[in-house]
Amino acid sequence: MNKDAFIKISGKKDDKRIPSRVLEEIIHRHIKNGRKSIEIEGYGQHGIGGRLWDAGNDEIHIRITGQSGQRAGSLGNANTRIEVMGPASDDIGWLNAGSEIIVHGNASNGVMNGAAQGKVFIGGSIGARGMTMTKRNPRFEPPELWVLGTAGDYFGEFMAGGIAVICGHDTDLKDQILGYRPLVGMVGGKVFTRGNAKGFSQKDAKLSLLSDEDWNWLLSHLSIFLENINKKELLKSFSKRSQWQLLEAKSPQEKASGPEKHSMSWFREKVWEKELGKGGLIGDLQEIKKDKIPLITRGDLRRYIPVWEQGRYMAPCQAACPTGIPVQKRWDMVRLDNIDEAISMGLEYTPFPSIVCGYLCPSPCMASCTRNQNYMSPIDVRLLGRAGENVKIPKPSKKTKMRIAVIGAGPGGISAAWHLTLKGHTAVLFDTGDTLGGKISSVIPGSRIPKKTLKAELNRVKKVISNIKLNQEVNNTEFLKIKYDYDFTIVAAGSKRSRSLPVPGIERAVFANDFLESSKKDQSVPGKKVVIIGAGNVGCDVATEAHRLGAEEVTMIDVQEPAAFGKEKEDAQSIGAIFRWPCFTKKITKKGVVLQDGEFLKADTVVISIGDIPDLDFLDETITLENGFITVDQFNRTSDPRVFAIGDVVGPGLITDAIGAGRRAALNIDRIIGGKTPDLGEILPQVDKQRISLEYYNPRNNADNLSDCGTDCASCGQCRDCGICVAVCPEGAIERVEINKQDFEYKVDQDLCIGCGFCKGACPCGIWDLIPNTAL
Repeated sequence: MNKDAFIKISGKKDDKRIPSRVLEEIIHRHIKNGRKSIEIEGYGQHGIGGRLWDAGNDEIHIRITGQSGQRAGSLGNANTRIEVMGPASDDIGWLNAGSEIIVHGNASNGVMNGAAQGKVFIGGSIGARGMTMTKRNPRFEPPELWVLGTAGDYFGEFMAGGIAVICGHDTDLKDQILGYRPLVGMVGGKVFTRGNAKGFSQKDAKLSLLSDEDWNWLLSHLSIFLENINKKELLKSFSKRSQWQLLEAKSPQEKASGPEKHSMSWFREKVWEKELGKGGLIGDLQEIKKDKIPLITRGDLRRYIPVWEQGRYMAPCQAACPTGIPVQKRWDMVRLDNIDEAISMGLEYTPFPSIVCGYLCPSPCMASCTRNQNYMSPIDVRLLGRAGENVKIPKPSKKTKMRIAVIGAGPGGISAAWHLTLKGHTAVLFDTGDTLGGKISSVIPGSRIPKKTLKAELNRVKKVISNIKLNQEVNNTEFLKIKYDYDFTIVAAGSKRSRSLPVPGIERAVFANDFLESSKKDQSVPGKKVVIIGAGNVGCDVATEAHRLGAEEVTMIDVQEPAAFGKEKEDAQSIGAIFRWPCFTKKITKKGVVLQDGEFLKADTVVISIGDIPDLDFLDETITLENGFITVDQFNRTSDPRVFAIGDVVGPGLITDAIGAGRRAALNIDRIIGGKTPDLGEILPQVDKQRISLEYYNPRNNADNLSDCGTDCASCGQCRDCGICVAVCPEGAIERVEINKQDFEYKVDQDLCIGCGFCKGACPCGIWDLIPNTAL
């Protein structure tokens, strides 16, 4: 196959116009496959021929027939040649970065707008605001615009570099060929015109003599231009030097000159010194030094100072995690190839890194991921969680003589006992049930947690916490005895009492926890039709289990818009569960549910799933309650300073809320034992997401493994040690300094720094900030 032969691509498929983005992807695919010449039949698609980065150093030829659409060749690369076989729409060559663009006809507004390199050859005239805001990098050839005919209004507005040649073909040499008010705000570049160029901004531009060097350059490049647009026969008529003029930008000194404008030295001598200087009103009070201040200031004269704010802010993912896991630090470990350490870190915060972080948690860390604001996929922390199933148990601290009772062996109670044991204390778990783990073992469906994972993590808990007492009924007498026998007590009994409905026939319904507990043992027979009153996440678990056990029609009703969300809701919808609201239950009969409006919903089984409340009858009068929940302070300490409370006995919440509270209570008990006051630790403010630069990441990436997740994590508020700030600093004022061969910091040399803020603007992680300098 001849890779240089033109391959033809139509902008239509099945008589439908292909979207611009899709057409661009098709072009990229052909270039990746080695095609170097592509003919595109355009149907108004935007940006054809631009951004062909996949080509590398290969020369690419794009030929556009039909309607090219706006911004053809925008962001065009060097080695790219784009040929429009007819007229062109707005903004052709916009932000051109090196491509050569040829238009065999007229072009409308915005030609070569903001271009930095490359050439655009127009075989006709152009519309308004051509060659505006162009620039020139001295390391490369300047951008060039060649126009056979005339230019529209506001040509060369704010032009800062480049060369424009307007040939004025088929016009009277007396006609205005640059339109209305050309070259306003011009600060750089050159414009060669063949014809009348009056009306340009004389404040910003000037007519210059056409030197021999300028003329020779123009003449040699005219032949190239005319050959590209197939008009070689015009070279002779265009080669009359007397017809051409050169317009250039005025220098700052030229712009500042004039009878009305005086210099600063004139003002100081004639006004300031005369009125306020020696012999003036305040001459005896003045101590002003007349030293010159450099145009670019450094050191104490800078208006702004860059500050490396490593470790001063918390990443959004960590701020959202109820357990407080420093997620971005774990991904940093993954990037450094310390994957085992990153996985093991989970056990420092939770005894269930795999069950909870990998499966059950709705992942608020992912919901708060900075990448979401740019519609990019959040970093999947569940991959890191699931990898922690068989992680090595951390070594506990030296054993102490302190004994702490934990009432409740659910996730929160286990978390508290886990962290107390790792601190060297003896934690004893009490639970009324016959299984360790509370609802994650007895209620949550097996479809949401792999049995192998559940067994592995519970076995790990048993290896760390040796004192586990199940089937222990804790009444008021037993509670008082526990308080007396142990140094501290943590109440983590959960919410085991189901909320009911005051409607006739309630005794015919089954409560959600009872249904889920029996269904987990495959002992429930729900029948063909099931109605669930309460459409939250627990209700969704009931729906999926009922379907697994044979239900064919599942209806979930609620008095308000269902509170269900996340995977639970998705699973319920996938089995065909019907969500209905607002629905108010009047009564429950043998055959179903009667609503207040008289509608009857047939049901073989009716399940009540409107929440649970804690059963706290066993507590003594020293523990303060409010609205059925235990009152605690910010350290989870109750009105009895030796009793702490966590989880659903304090208020409803997620499993991760209970686990986080268990850790917090355990760490504060440890502090009290050590003779310290309770403390929440250093709580950092969350980093402003606007400080994070996501432009460094491919928005199409959807990382599905640990390595890619580590790479795509923006490391918000935590330096990635990428060195970009050092590379972009125009004054070389930033230096990386190693600390004890284990850490590092980036320092600024104030004698070199000009306070430009490039470091802040380029930092991917939002570490650098720019603060106002102290007034002198």
